[in-house]
Amino acid sequence: MTQLADAVFQLAADASPNGILVCDETGSILFVNNKVETAFGYSAGDLIGQPVTLLVPDFGMQSREQQGLHKNGSLLPIEIGMKFADHGGHRVIVASLVDSSGRRDLQRQRDQLALENTHLRGEVRALQLPRAVIAESFAARQVLSLIEPVAATNATVLLMGETGSGKEVFAQAIHDMSKRHARPMVRVNCGAIPAALIESELFGRERGAYTGALSKQIGRFEAAEGSTIFLDEIAELPLESQVKLLRVLQDKVIDRLGSSHSVKVDVRIIAATNRDLEKAVEDKTFREDLYYRLNVYPITIPPLRERREDIPLLVWSFVDELSKSLGKAITSIAKESLTALEHYPWPGNVRELRNVVERAMIVATGPRLVIEPPRASSPSRVKTTRLSDMETEHIRNVLDASGWRVRGAGGAAERLGMKPTTLESRMSKLGIRRAPK
Repeated sequence: MTQLADAVFQLAADASPNGILVCDETGSILFVNNKVETAFGYSAGDLIGQPVTLLVPDFGMQSREQQGLHKNGSLLPIEIGMKFADHGGHRVIVASLVDSSGRRDLQRQRDQLALENTHLRGEVRALQLPRAVIAESFAARQVLSLIEPVAATNATVLLMGETGSGKEVFAQAIHDMSKRHARPMVRVNCGAIPAALIESELFGRERGAYTGALSKQIGRFEAAEGSTIFLDEIAELPLESQVKLLRVLQDKVIDRLGSSHSVKVDVRIIAATNRDLEKAVEDKTFREDLYYRLNVYPITIPPLRERREDIPLLVWSFVDELSKSLGKAITSIAKESLTALEHYPWPGNVRELRNVVERAMIVATGPRLVIEPPRASSPSRVKTTRLSDMETEHIRNVLDASGWRVRGAGGAAERLGMKPTTLESRMSKLGIRRAPK
């Protein structure tokens, strides 16, 4: 170029609203305008001859949205447009750099407002629904429409559904909406009590009823007098105990072990199972007469994959609950996380979702929560509760989701809400490396 042409080019470049950067094919910087100097904190003299990756670590990537690196080490969200040109027989790259931080901040504000609106809708809905029930979806609303008419009665209710689908929550809702709500609901997991102890646990015992029974003990049914008893995993009840439960349903009386006197009880029964009771009857593991006594008002609780609209509100409810116990203040959840959670099939249902949220909160380092859905289970994967193992798994999930790209827009560091150097340090400490293909 002539001196005049150089001067004209400099004036034109400085008049541009965007940063202008020119480099050769090797990535060596040949020219920058004043917008680049201002945005990145360098003078032109500092930059000429330096590699372009000093300013844009991922320069040359196909992604238009990338991150620049300021002289002070801070990250700058930018958009890059590139053109190739010939100058003096040499090929050069002319890049236009646009600071996108303002637009991204605006988008984040919009996302935050959308999340806050979702949260507020959940709070308003909570005022209209029984305690702990989240029902934004049509499937959950249908269940509530079945619960409302039966709650006010003393009818026995049978809740059916997959493990972790929230049967206990809906049982609590029935109790809370009933005339018995002033007294606490008594919970019994029939599958967790040894068969030898189940009868004394349910119906009580007299002193000396058996070896080791040194004192009188009332059972869960007497403890639930005037209230509701929730019998979870009812299909696991031994056959001999099923006979006594049938008598409670028919005659409203119990017999303590070692006693010759019956005790009348006023208890509402809600039973739950994840098994097919009709098949259990066919297999002779569940009494047919008891099944019909329990099956007065059956309600099927839908799995989480059929109530995806409830997932954002469920996530926020778990975040609020866990924030207190973990001592972490979460103000926003990544929109991409909620979308991914809504598309995951959730074989473990609501219980699995809560575990995923808890794991993400344990490793969270800031107010913005990133939650990765579980990967397909592997038989070789060893389950662990060690914090370092949980952190390693979470970071690996995020790296997988971002194609193992640490830096740049949408990279793992941004998704985790930490600096790339911090993430790289954690990866080194935890021994996280990408497996060779």
